[in-house]
Amino acid sequence: MTEACLDPEDATVVLDGASLTPAAVVRVARDDATVAVSEAARADVRAARRRVEEVVETGEAVYGLNTGFGELVDTRIDDHRVDELQTNLVRSHAAGVGRELDREEVRALLCTRINALVKGYSGVREEVVDHLLALLNTGVTPVVPSRGSLGASGDLAPLSHAMLVLLGEGEADVETDDGRERRSGEDALAAAGCEPITLRAKEGLALINGTQLSVGLAALVVHDAEQLLRAADAAGALTTEVTMGSTVASDSAIQRVRPHAGQATSAWMVKRLCAGSEVVESHRNCDRVQDAYSVRCLPQVHGAVRDAVDHLREAVVVELNSATDNPLVFPPGEVDLRSSGTEHADVVSGGNFHGEPLALRLDYVTSALTELAAIAERRIDRMLNPNVQESHLPPFLTRESGVRSGYMIAGYTAASLVAECRSVGNPATDNAVVSGNQEDHVSLSATSAFATRRTLDHARKVTAIELLCGAQAAEFVDDDLAYGDGTGATYDTVRAVVPALDDDRPPAPDIRAVERVVSDGLLDEALDATLGDEWRDRAGLRRRV
Repeated sequence: MTEACLDPEDATVVLDGASLTPAAVVRVARDDATVAVSEAARADVRAARRRVEEVVETGEAVYGLNTGFGELVDTRIDDHRVDELQTNLVRSHAAGVGRELDREEVRALLCTRINALVKGYSGVREEVVDHLLALLNTGVTPVVPSRGSLGASGDLAPLSHAMLVLLGEGEADVETDDGRERRSGEDALAAAGCEPITLRAKEGLALINGTQLSVGLAALVVHDAEQLLRAADAAGALTTEVTMGSTVASDSAIQRVRPHAGQATSAWMVKRLCAGSEVVESHRNCDRVQDAYSVRCLPQVHGAVRDAVDHLREAVVVELNSATDNPLVFPPGEVDLRSSGTEHADVVSGGNFHGEPLALRLDYVTSALTELAAIAERRIDRMLNPNVQESHLPPFLTRESGVRSGYMIAGYTAASLVAECRSVGNPATDNAVVSGNQEDHVSLSATSAFATRRTLDHARKVTAIELLCGAQAAEFVDDDLAYGDGTGATYDTVRAVVPALDDDRPPAPDIRAVERVVSDGLLDEALDATLGDEWRDRAGLRRRV
């Protein structure tokens, strides 16, 4: 799959229900890329809507169109109250609590919801899609409490809060000349150039029944985790050099006889980062036979994390381009055994709203990122700890240690973050029974996504501390020895935002500055400029699926 959703002429993200990628979600969520829908997808939306209207005209009882929901599935709704049913559904399901979703989280939710709708199996009017596009393209961000989703039937509560704005209800933040301003849903819609919508048959359920909070967050996780892995490899390679470690453990021959894909990539990264290093060459024939596991096993551990993130990426790409609401509307004859419908359409109840394909892999990545942080913390200790560090390094990387504490407590912070990562648990293996026992198994995929995001944030901070300590340790290595191509660029990038530590100062601003170097892509840019095309390919910087 190519990134067809990016228009090369104006970098508009074009949604077609089939080619949305994590990279495109990031561009919409964080970079405010303009969003459009392809003409082919619009035709699919219109066709699906015609099928819904033809079914409604028959008067047949069809779930999602003219029946109640959940435990009330057998309650038939009078024809003149069908619109009221859809509106009440959105209102009643807006029961979220907790912190509000960040702007990027809401934009990811809206983008992914539109892409699911335009696959042409949800049955909404084109007008509904255009209203959602208007919210994104005018910077109107619905206020959405973060907690309340069970990940089946999708992310009901968060999606309901977002969709209230289409009715002229709820609240939203609007971009103004003076910044962001909170307004009522009706005023926010007006700012987007829209009038409130009256929902028709099937539309309320189609808007709120799906995994779009879960997959939107997961798409951001994929992007950020891949970025973090590149930074972790750079941090580990720099630590290898400043602790007089060897790169032989990253030799390709070792990886060939245990050919895990992630391991091979991480090993290649270390070798490329350290290529040309006079520091590594200076002790090639020293007496040390083996490095500690945290250095020697970097390819195996970082590589396993890479494999976990790749596993999540596969699910996210599928989920981004899937129809995940219920029921789904198919052309007549496409379904052999249908639960309801007419000669005009097959309206089928299923379980595509269940977030398990995401939840399990998100939990897997949470565990993997915890290990990424854990091995980084051990390398930090090898640079700071006077009981294990190399003789050229002073205790806690500061001259006159004792009078000065250097980065001692930065090491404490890393340890505390790792401990918190280990306490997260695995939400996907839990369960809740709701809706009168009709909905008796849920995925908790949004809970898993929040846990993964939090763990990733902690792991990035630990990696920032390793980069900070690695750059400081470099101050105690022979000035006449050159660093590797990539490790030298890594050192320079850190030093561009944090000076060498001479006298004690609060480490917190240093940690924040280096963390921003990673999260803002500055380290990626520096390594990209230094290491060239093969780095971009192997590091995943040009990957489009």
